[in-house]
Amino acid sequence: MAPEFHHQLIEQRAADLRREAVEYRRAREATQRQEAEQKRQSSGERRRGLFRKPASA
Repeated sequence: MAPEFHHQLIEQRAADLRREAVEYRRAREATQRQEAEQKRQSSGERRRGLFRKPASA
């Protein structure tokens, strides 16, 4: 295999892995937000406006 071709393959694979890592991180963060929201809802706290105090259920 020509060194230039091999280098291109390595660069392409590295770019693919970076994209997959970003997608995985976003999915993990979304899952963590959902779990936190479920915990918050199960505690009986309801979400209110941004500048209001949280209301108890």
